[in-house]
Amino acid sequence: MKQFLTDKHGNLGLMGALLMVPLLGSAGLAIDYGRAMQVQNSLRMAADAAALAALADQSAGVLVASAGAADGRVTLSEEEANTFFRINSKPGMDINITKAELVVTKTGKDMSASVSFTASMPTMIMQVLGNKTMEVKGDAKAVYQIASQKDFFMLLDNTPSMGVGATQSDIDKLMANTSDKCAFACHIVSEKGVEDKNSYYNLAKKLGVTTRINVVAKAASALIKEAGATQRFGGQFRFATYTFGKTAQDKKMQIVQTLTDSMKTASDSTALVDLMSIPNQGYNDDQQTPFDDVLKDVKKEMQKEGAFDKKNGRDPVLFFVSDGVADHAKATACKKKKTNTRCMEPIDTDNCQAIKDAGATIAVLYTTYLPLPSNDFYKQWIKPFQSEIGVKMQECASPGFYFEVSPTGGIEEAMKALFNKTIGTARLVL
Repeated sequence: MKQFLTDKHGNLGLMGALLMVPLLGSAGLAIDYGRAMQVQNSLRMAADAAALAALADQSAGVLVASAGAADGRVTLSEEEANTFFRINSKPGMDINITKAELVVTKTGKDMSASVSFTASMPTMIMQVLGNKTMEVKGDAKAVYQIASQKDFFMLLDNTPSMGVGATQSDIDKLMANTSDKCAFACHIVSEKGVEDKNSYYNLAKKLGVTTRINVVAKAASALIKEAGATQRFGGQFRFATYTFGKTAQDKKMQIVQTLTDSMKTASDSTALVDLMSIPNQGYNDDQQTPFDDVLKDVKKEMQKEGAFDKKNGRDPVLFFVSDGVADHAKATACKKKKTNTRCMEPIDTDNCQAIKDAGATIAVLYTTYLPLPSNDFYKQWIKPFQSEIGVKMQECASPGFYFEVSPTGGIEEAMKALFNKTIGTARLVL
C-alpha cells in the first residue's frame, strides 16, 4: 500500500484526466461565447436597420406623423420596424428570438424609435457542462425630427451690381469688349420703356455672357423644382419670390410670385427674374439697393401670408441672396461715410433681426462682392469696409444657415445645401 501511494508513475495522465473537464469547458466557453458575439452583432445590425426604417422619410408612420398626427405611439412605424427586424434577424436557423420590443413615439416634432431584443442560441461544446443554451441581448435607438410644413420666401437681389459676369470667363469677355473695361452688364431702358440696344446688357446677350443674376434665377428655379420632388406629402412646402424691383424708377420690393404650393408655378415665375433696369448711367446717383426698405416690406408681406402665425403650424424661412452692399438714400444712421444723403454700407442687420425675432429662419447666400482694385470709386467708398460685407451677411443669417459663394462658385449647389439643412433626417443614438 505504501508503495502504491508513493508511486508517481502516470501522474501526468491522471492530472490530465482530472483537468480535461475544466479545459474542455474553458475551450467551449471561448468558442460558444465568440459565436454568441457574432449572433449579437448580427441582431444589433438588424435592430439598427429596423429603427432607421421606422423613421425613414417615406415610411407610412413618418408620413402620417408629418401630416399632423397626435403625439403618442406610432403603430404604423412600429409595424414597419417589426417587419424589417424579422426579415433581417436570421443569423442562423437555430437562433430563437424570445423577445422583440419595438416602440415608436411622436412628441411634437420629434420622433424616436427603440428596438430591444433577447435571443437564445444552442451551445456546442459547453453542453458537456450542462449549459445547453446561451442568451444574447441588445437594443438600438434612432431619433428623427419631423420635416414640418414650411413656407419659403425667396428674396433675390437683382440690382445692377448683380449684372456682373457669372464666371471669370464671362467677366473677361465683357471687359475685353467694352471701351471702359466694364465687368457689369448694365441694363438700360429709358423712362419711356425703350430698350437701349447698345447697353452692356444687350452686349452680354450677343456675346453669350451669363450674368450672376441669370445664375441666381436659374438656381432658385431649380431649387423649387427639387423641393417639389422631395416633399413627403402634398403642400408640405410653399414658395414665394421677391426682388428689389423691375426698374430703378420703382425700386421697392417686387412680388414676383405670391406664396403658392404649386412648385411648377413658383419655379416658372422665378426663372424669369432678371436684372433691374436703369434709365441711364448714374441714375439717381446709383442708389438702387435699399436693403432697409426692402427687408421691412418683405417682413410685412410675410406677415400678410401668415408666416408668423404659430397657429398655422408652418415654419417660415427667408432665403436671401445678395452681394451684401446697400446703396441707398439714408440721411441719418448710415454706418459708413456718406456723400450727401447717399449711403453705401454693409447690410444693416437690425432688419434681419426683426424678421428672426418674429419667428422666421433666415438662410443667406452671400455672392461675394467683386473687388475692383483699379476703380477709384471702389477704392474710396467700398474697399474701406470690404472685409465687413461677408461678416454682416453672416450676422443677418440664422446660425448655421450662411453660405458664401464667389462669382465663379456653385450658386445652385449652395442653395440646395441651404435648403437641405431645413429638412430632418433620422440618425442612430449611441
